[in-house]
Amino acid sequence: MKSISAKELKSRTEDVLRRVEEGEKVLILKRGKPCAVLSPVVEEHLSPAGLRPYAEAWEDIEQTLKTTQPRYKTWQEAARWTRRQA
Repeated sequence: MKSISAKELKSRTEDVLRRVEEGEKVLILKRGKPCAVLSPVVEEHLSPAGLRPYAEAWEDIEQTLKTTQPRYKTWQEAARWTRRQA
């Protein structure tokens, strides 16, 4: 694993991120001490446990919107109601 100072990372961010995308892990040092590790994204870490995929959740939202009636006819009415609540 390659190490790089935080100062060097600041000036070479694009290069470091390209290397990480290619699969390399990079140890970030702050004042000479290990601070963080940059590593490629692992797909299973992208969606936290219990959350549905975006497409599935959005489909449910659209279905709910089709079957319900809005409380306010216009966004202006909704904004007036919101301002009275504040």
